[in-house]
Amino acid sequence: MKANPNINIIEEEIVEIPSGFTILATGPLTTSALTEKIKEFTGEDMLYFYDAIAPIIEFDSINMDIAYFKSRYDKGEADYINCPMNQEQYDLWYNELIKAETAKIKDFELKVFEGCMPFEEMAKRGYQTLLYGPMKPVGLEKEGERRPYAVVQLRQDNLIKTMYNIVGFQTHLTFSEQKRLIRMIPGLENANIIRYGIMHRNTFVNAPSTINSFYQTKKRKDLFIAGQISGVEGYVESIASGLVAGVNMFKLIKGNELVSFPVETAIGSQAYYIANTSAKDFQPMNTNFGIFPELNFKHKKNQRKELYVKRALEKLEEFITGGSID
Repeated sequence: MKANPNINIIEEEIVEIPSGFTILATGPLTTSALTEKIKEFTGEDMLYFYDAIAPIIEFDSINMDIAYFKSRYDKGEADYINCPMNQEQYDLWYNELIKAETAKIKDFELKVFEGCMPFEEMAKRGYQTLLYGPMKPVGLEKEGERRPYAVVQLRQDNLIKTMYNIVGFQTHLTFSEQKRLIRMIPGLENANIIRYGIMHRNTFVNAPSTINSFYQTKKRKDLFIAGQISGVEGYVESIASGLVAGVNMFKLIKGNELVSFPVETAIGSQAYYIANTSAKDFQPMNTNFGIFPELNFKHKKNQRKELYVKRALEKLEEFITGGSID
């Protein structure tokens, strides 16, 4: 990027929304100073939720005499390390978990994103919640042995396979409680925790009242907002929002008509949803089939997703060949 003559990199904190053609993609960890300026621009408080990440364990500290490699139902490569629990072990562990101490959050109300729900919050919803979620044992039994009552899975976190993160164990427990509870899991008695789970605040605008389906702000035509701060959720979704904003910024500079990706596609349905859903209780949204337009013909339920994909690819092909993003 530094070698590109068309790109100027300014290495300093931005504390004001720049004038002129601008794409604001500062992300969910936007600094306080700029957040305040965005609040002033939008005329309302910035919205937010808390996002949790899972602990990472050093592979050499995992007891592989107890833990074992296996993928669910042996589908694909056996990339996951599984730590099995019987009912007695789960009961003891669960009872310790639901009374474990959590880190203090400054905000009075802990607002969390459902897709990254801390596992201790999930546990408080009921004894079986984890058993039907990240600790689901179905398809993870060892050959010739009974199925465990619960299974904690670890997933490879780096290329050289020295670090594994605990699947679904996003958390805001205190570090000491994380260590105590992780070491209660069979196979992780001597676990070396390389990174503890933490929570961080994700800030985003109220998209329906702030931007349109081009990711263009309603108050200022030359200002676009993209990435997670726009109200999309996820890495791929953030990239897609940047694509739409970039294409339309280019068209705006050239004096051409702005374009929306077809609403039948993942990119188009995402943009349409965040721009047109209710502003009253707006929350970030991952791309999903639930925000696609319904199929307008009879079909079998088990074929629905396949038909959504087929229709999306056809619409995208028409969109591209028709010159909409030239």
